[in-house]
Amino acid sequence: MTVTDGTSPVVDALARLPRVVDLLAARAEEHDRDATFPYQGIEAVHEAGLLTLTIGQRYGGPGGTLADTVRLLAQLGRGDASVAVLTAFTLLQHAEQARNGSWPAGVYRRLLTESRRGPALVNTLRAEPGGRLATVARWDGSGWRLTGRKTFCAGAEALAWLAVRARTEETVPRTGLFLVRGDSPGIELDPVWDQLGLRASAGHDVLLTDVAVAADAVVGLAGTPAEEPPADRLDRAWRELALSAVHLGVARAAQEWLIRFLGQRTPANLTEPLATVPRYRTAVAEIEASLIGAEELLYGLAARVDQGDQAAAARSGAAQLLVNRTATAAVQQAVTLTGNPGLSRRHPLERYLRDVLSGRTHLAPEDIVLDSLAHTHLG
Repeated sequence: MTVTDGTSPVVDALARLPRVVDLLAARAEEHDRDATFPYQGIEAVHEAGLLTLTIGQRYGGPGGTLADTVRLLAQLGRGDASVAVLTAFTLLQHAEQARNGSWPAGVYRRLLTESRRGPALVNTLRAEPGGRLATVARWDGSGWRLTGRKTFCAGAEALAWLAVRARTEETVPRTGLFLVRGDSPGIELDPVWDQLGLRASAGHDVLLTDVAVAADAVVGLAGTPAEEPPADRLDRAWRELALSAVHLGVARAAQEWLIRFLGQRTPANLTEPLATVPRYRTAVAEIEASLIGAEELLYGLAARVDQGDQAAAARSGAAQLLVNRTATAAVQQAVTLTGNPGLSRRHPLERYLRDVLSGRTHLAPEDIVLDSLAHTHLG
């Protein structure tokens, strides 16, 4: 990343955000309508130095913090939620490597080299059609061979690297993440993604047939638990707050469209725009107040996590629940206030509603979050 104004690489990259957000917004409707992958948008995010913002300083990167990340993703969410989600997953991979160094050094160097040449998207593939871990890794004497099917693989058609959760085909099976190049022989895309929202995120199924994985390209290979072990508290906090920021950005985009609509719309029975009507003014103020509260919660908690506050990290589940409820309610209220125009495909508001609803699939369900909180206090 090149610093152009004497500021830090993070500040320099974030300064490019407005232009990138405008570009994303200009193409979002097209990609949503056709469910096409936003290659141009991902390229713009990369060129601005945003896709590599969380590469650790020890690897020569900017070392973006969680607070930097949530502010970045909230802005990208205003432009195109699909691009923001894909960016989030890559940023989370680099941030985890900066904290834990879990990827083997040689493999991560390859990823960094590719990231300098162009956009290098990364995602972890966990979900399987049957729910249980069926993807297997077979040792062939010099490396591993992966076979299985993964579903809901965001960015599937453009991933540079896949971190595939699988179990070994051994007498005593082990599980781990197997690091696979996206263009490896034996990988096939099944284009089944046809969702209500986040349509450009390309969450297709990925089929792996005898895919070769180097012996050292494995992370966390250990005895098989009954279920996937819970994520580290800090990893979980990063994921929950980062993805919540995307939804908050979508809600802000919906609010901005609503304000423009009310300022321009004058029904036949009125002489002034709807923006002058008290009940609409009150409703907009309520949306603003709720979003301010969600932003303060999200940004404040992220800053505390960066400072090493373990109590703040432990509250990320509750925060994501509250932030996402607020974002969803704000978009729903905007749709209610605008009526038919808000539900028209000619306007972006209905897309914002579909995106904010669909984004929940990337986070823990509300009942699990609430059950965890209940367990903490009630046992």
